[in-house]
Amino acid sequence: MAKASAISSRYRELTGFWKWVSIAFSCFGLALAIYHIFYFTINEFMFMENSYLYLLMTIYLSMSFLFFPMTKKGNPKLVLSIDIVLFLVTMAVTAYFGYEGYTIIERGWGYNAPLHAMVMAVILWIICLEAVRRTAGTSLCIIIGVFSLYPLYAPYMPGFLEGYGRSFATTANFHALSMDSILGIPLKVFGVILIGFIVFGVALTASGGGSFFLKLSQAVLGSTRGGTAKVAVLSSALFGSLSGSVISNVVTTGSITIPAIKKSGYPDYYAGGIECAASTGGTLMPPIMGATAFVMAAFLGMSYGKVALAAAIPSILAYLGLLIQVDGYAGRMGLKGMPKSELPSIWEALREGWFYIFGIALLLYVLFVIRMESQAPFYAILPLLICAMFRKVTRFSLSSFLAFIQQTGRLLCELIAILAGVGMILGALSLTGVAAAFAREIVALAGGGMIMMLIFGALASFVLGMGMTITACYVFLAMVLAPALVEIGLNVIAVHLYVMYWGMLSFITPPVALAAFPAAVIAGAKPVKVGFMAMKLGGVKYIVPLFFVLDPALVFQAPLADVAQAAISTTIGVILIASVLENYMVGVGNLRLWKPDGMFTCGLMFVGGFIMGLPGWTADLIGAAIAAAGIVIIFILRAMRGGQGEPAVA
Repeated sequence: MAKASAISSRYRELTGFWKWVSIAFSCFGLALAIYHIFYFTINEFMFMENSYLYLLMTIYLSMSFLFFPMTKKGNPKLVLSIDIVLFLVTMAVTAYFGYEGYTIIERGWGYNAPLHAMVMAVILWIICLEAVRRTAGTSLCIIIGVFSLYPLYAPYMPGFLEGYGRSFATTANFHALSMDSILGIPLKVFGVILIGFIVFGVALTASGGGSFFLKLSQAVLGSTRGGTAKVAVLSSALFGSLSGSVISNVVTTGSITIPAIKKSGYPDYYAGGIECAASTGGTLMPPIMGATAFVMAAFLGMSYGKVALAAAIPSILAYLGLLIQVDGYAGRMGLKGMPKSELPSIWEALREGWFYIFGIALLLYVLFVIRMESQAPFYAILPLLICAMFRKVTRFSLSSFLAFIQQTGRLLCELIAILAGVGMILGALSLTGVAAAFAREIVALAGGGMIMMLIFGALASFVLGMGMTITACYVFLAMVLAPALVEIGLNVIAVHLYVMYWGMLSFITPPVALAAFPAAVIAGAKPVKVGFMAMKLGGVKYIVPLFFVLDPALVFQAPLADVAQAAISTTIGVILIASVLENYMVGVGNLRLWKPDGMFTCGLMFVGGFIMGLPGWTADLIGAAIAAAGIVIIFILRAMRGGQGEPAVA
């Protein structure tokens, strides 16, 4: 039996026998998903939902122990041997539960299972925690572990943290055998929707989609001042929307864009900060976004299309703010764009990569028009792969196609491990009944005040986002905090997006700022400086959630006329705020933020822009008047100074 090769980065590169095992398992997993999602039948046989999810775990959760080693240290042969044992144990336990799916439901094993099933439930509980540790890190494993044990000590917790107590056996059975914990909403979303979208994203990337988006971004924005930085923003938005992962976005697009940004005159920490801010926003940019958006759709009991539509305006506003700041820096420093002779034309980019646009358009058509969410990515994948074969540059060879299959399997392994673990948070809160009491107590603690509730929600989302993935953070807050915010009268979709945004912001906010570390390595800068610069460049992202949670029109929860009015006024507000943050405004020039007169005028512009983002025509008019007063004063003062000391306005 061939050995696995040395461990590379976080995961193990599988070779020989285990490489073929991973490819075979990946193919079987995709076939199983297609069979279930498209409602195929053989002799009228269809899987029960729990059996289907257990079998996905048999395939993908078991492989997580092969792809993600127990440790990078120690004897490689011993580590591999232990991982193989865990791989086989996971297969055996989940396959048995899949086989007994009907019995588990019929006899209520989720609350009272026979001894052998209870023992296997404990094993699966431990296996899931270990899989989380390997794929997402020790901190998330500890958090989920503490939550999963909550039913054991809930009766002894103080105040609103007190809940119903359960025995160890009941807790283990509920986690492993009920449909409300490991097999809860996160894993259901994985099995029904996420698999297809992950495969589509990998197919797009493997066929050269990343290079296409970069070339298209260069054609559109490369010749403008600070063009390389704007290319990074646009390409990261496009790629991040498809990958749904902040870190992979930074590493994939940043390895190309960060050196180019530095070369065009931006400091190393600024280049890293741009990529961090741009990559973070990609997780909330339609059409695909990240895994959390699909979980949100399941939580809200609505189509993913509605969630993607709701996220559209906020994500565009966030990226607009980033582009304004990048342009402002280039304007202040006199940076130029890339020479047109070095840039591709838009026609050239589209001619070479038209089938990527076609694939995305087909995905959107099936998703929003035909409204077949689960099947949509599969309809788009096949034409995409076929079209890619017509160009030599994008054509798959046998080895590259097998690498695509293996990479798909690895991503799905990582995702199923995290989502199965996150499900146990839901299971513990459901089993103890704490979630409802928690929401009521939060409302009482804040005295029912909306502003205090929003501040508390932002802080809770941000702090939890430091130690959890965005999905884990969102799942917890959707259970305990979102109901409290909805109870005081806020729109339910806006509330769920609100907590999701703030969980995401932990990726660019020191002291954690996880996205800053890979960006700093690529940029050759200090992670702390990169993190603070990303925080500054992402400044609009800290304000936009407040806009849409107060004005549901920004998430399409109002008549179209109100949506248009809110979008226009908030766009102007974002332009004003971003200009102040970067100390430069198109058509005005340097705002002299750090001069006494500049502080006053910039303050007027910032306050005016913020008020314009609030709901209602009255706020728009007041905000516009305040901002206009600030701009008029700038020109008056400039005329009094003879117009000296101001940079040319491009």
